[in-house]
Amino acid sequence: MGFIPILSLVISITGLSIYLLLTSKSRFLLKSMVTKIKRQEWRFKYGKLNYLRSRFLKTITIAVIIMAAIIAGNTVSAQVTPSPLPSLKSISVPQPDNLGDFVKDKVAAVKLGKTLFWDMQVGSDGVTACASCHFHAGADNRSKNQIAPGLLRINPDGTENPDAVFNVGGLPNYQLKPGDFPFHSNDVSSSQGIFNSKFVDVTPGNAEDKVTNEPDPVFNVGGINVRRVEPRNTPTVINSAFNFRNFWDGRAQNIFNGVNPFGLRDPNAAIAKAANPNKLEFVKVSLKNSSLASQAVGPPLSSFESSADGRTFQEIGDKFGRIDRRSLSAGKGKKLPRKLAKKLLPLRPLGKQVVHPQDSVLGADSRSPKPGLKDKTYGQLIQDAFKPEWWKSNQLIQVDAEGRRTFVKKPDRSLETNEYTLMEYNFSLFFGLAVQLYESTLIANDTPFDRFLEGNTNALTSEQQQGKQLFEGKAFCIACHVGSELTAASTSNVTKEGRIKRAPFPPNSPEDTGFFNIGVTPTTEDPSLGSKDAFGNPLSEARLAQLGKFQLLLGENPPTLNPPLNPTETVFADGAFKAPGLRNVELTAPYFHNGGHATLEQVIDFYNRGGNLGLLPPLGLSPEEKQQLVAFLKGLTDERVRYEKAPFDHPQLFVPNGHPSGSSTAVINDGTGKATDSLLEIPAVGKNGGSGTPNFLS
Repeated sequence: MGFIPILSLVISITGLSIYLLLTSKSRFLLKSMVTKIKRQEWRFKYGKLNYLRSRFLKTITIAVIIMAAIIAGNTVSAQVTPSPLPSLKSISVPQPDNLGDFVKDKVAAVKLGKTLFWDMQVGSDGVTACASCHFHAGADNRSKNQIAPGLLRINPDGTENPDAVFNVGGLPNYQLKPGDFPFHSNDVSSSQGIFNSKFVDVTPGNAEDKVTNEPDPVFNVGGINVRRVEPRNTPTVINSAFNFRNFWDGRAQNIFNGVNPFGLRDPNAAIAKAANPNKLEFVKVSLKNSSLASQAVGPPLSSFESSADGRTFQEIGDKFGRIDRRSLSAGKGKKLPRKLAKKLLPLRPLGKQVVHPQDSVLGADSRSPKPGLKDKTYGQLIQDAFKPEWWKSNQLIQVDAEGRRTFVKKPDRSLETNEYTLMEYNFSLFFGLAVQLYESTLIANDTPFDRFLEGNTNALTSEQQQGKQLFEGKAFCIACHVGSELTAASTSNVTKEGRIKRAPFPPNSPEDTGFFNIGVTPTTEDPSLGSKDAFGNPLSEARLAQLGKFQLLLGENPPTLNPPLNPTETVFADGAFKAPGLRNVELTAPYFHNGGHATLEQVIDFYNRGGNLGLLPPLGLSPEEKQQLVAFLKGLTDERVRYEKAPFDHPQLFVPNGHPSGSSTAVINDGTGKATDSLLEIPAVGKNGGSGTPNFLS
């Protein structure tokens, strides 16, 4: 290479680099490219310098081409005025087209969903509700016994390698403090759930399941079990109805199969339908835009969150069936949901909790000051909400010890089988759809930001408007938090962009839309989207496409990529997490999938330094700019959420809040090998709201 070409190349690169440094998007792309060059230097610096020089020159040449393309693209983009962002009020909540095949009355279904979501009787212990982890702005503000060690850690070859060491606090039942944040370990600040126990059976009409307590090798203090803590931070359910998939790793599928979170990925998922009251058949169902229903049926069977290990929905709905062994084998511990129904159907809904007489959904049925709903059973609530072909039959479903299912006309009380009514057998369908419809009412769309988008220029302060400009420009937050929903994982954005696409920076690898690795923790600490589902298939939809399984497991043809997807190319999935929406972010600390940052200021500092692992470009924000950005994020708070006004009002709730102890290294045995609970009352609130609950660590 001669001197003149080299000089021209240097001048070109210098000029292009200066241009790139002037725009936030280009800075992000340039940083990504520089990072790749640095990785090449590290990879080849020992004994391969000549090879490195060759690769480096090639990289520079390619970089010039890429930069030119970026400039051309930005020039074209600059000529197009983007449409102004509309308020979230104008965005419809996605719903399945075939909802009417199942739901008879949506108002009644919302009532059923709110009741199930807040009812403490759903948990195996008769204490843990869905709301136990979602009572504060749809998230969890508890701070004692909220630490889990790195239980999702894997080896570089993908094999499991859980870490049981508590780095923060040294032991479970620790009271978190502001000085513990940000985290510098693989610990997770999350939500306490259930004690380690094995499910035996339910007693219909009894809120507590029959269980045997099991020694917990991780969550114990001095050999006494404490409540287990989930391995990821609890995201808010508010506005989650806009998400195309749910859970941090996206395992709650957009298609609800009526049984579990896995959609079409579970080939055996089926429910029963009455062609007439005397004729039952097993059918597969598929409801699109129902990731919330897919998500809702996960926690009630989780041995970390709310269920003794081995319970099924029919047992929740028998309190609420026995284990379907084929499902257990295929699902690696994920069971069908019959027992939950046997348990709940005879119970008074919300029988342990007072319902405010002015509750926006349940007020007319309140027994206040007595607990529960009057004149309603869960059976009646289901009948009011769902079409009779899903709950009305003169036949029973018999499930034997091997999982074989038979329709019978009357109970034979065989010890070798479990028998379920149609309502019990299909309880997962009712639970999932009802909770989805309730959560679909929890839409926070009246923030200062939304009013500003509607034309009220005074809705945001001057400082917040400057923060908004940073959010959309220099800080480049809109790379992941796009659209009115402020997340690239929204149904509208996935529909627009396609379920998989190519990353906007070299080497333009395929990735799942809405999922990003921003360098919070190393990928081996939590592979997230890089993991597999309960049936051994990748959670990543891009990897499913590479395997030729996209249509089979997701129900549609994969998007066409340019260039076409190569079966052997690298997919960006390991360590990628779903981008959360940001409304009410002021109220939902701690932050990120590991709950490792306690304040918005710490979050901004994380991005400003380029993340923890250098995967992001440093932003170069001044102290003043950082405060402007924090101010804008606080402009995303809906005051109805802060003060629990309708639709964010709720029944009374008692949440486990760690365990009383005489010292930091001891807990009190309740006589069964479990630590005594401390229960925190969350008072019932009506439609006019209340004073709200304190923020995390405040």
